[in-house]
Amino acid sequence: MIGEPILVMLVEDNADHAELVIRTMESHHISTKIQHFADGESALDYLLRRGEYHNAENSPRPQIILLDLRLPRVDGLEVLRVIKEEDELKSIPVVILTTSEAERDLTHAYKHYVNSYLVKPVGFEDFSHLMNDLGYYWLGWNKQIRA
Repeated sequence: MIGEPILVMLVEDNADHAELVIRTMESHHISTKIQHFADGESALDYLLRRGEYHNAENSPRPQIILLDLRLPRVDGLEVLRVIKEEDELKSIPVVILTTSEAERDLTHAYKHYVNSYLVKPVGFEDFSHLMNDLGYYWLGWNKQIRA
């Protein structure tokens, strides 16, 4: 529906990075609601509507997923693989947001149909700029299917 906030799923185990992403997203003039998960297993439970998330009313589909690679319980590449293999989930854009510049990770992510792969800059200011640009592109300029 038009006018409803864009639901952003953030899967990030680093509390400082999660806070920066949340603050940056909230500072845009685009209405967002951020659902944060600190590990891959809870993110998959939500997306696959398992356990406490079994009720579809309590687990609406996100319009975009921001996914770290190095996660506890289930790593980000496995979360990505599951998302892109599920008919009900595969059209949701997934943006990898990681510190890994490893060619192997990049290759695996694109083999599993990631929509974008971004490496987190080390400095606070650079990270803020990246999140700002990401927010404008994916939440403002990019056209998406609204679930």
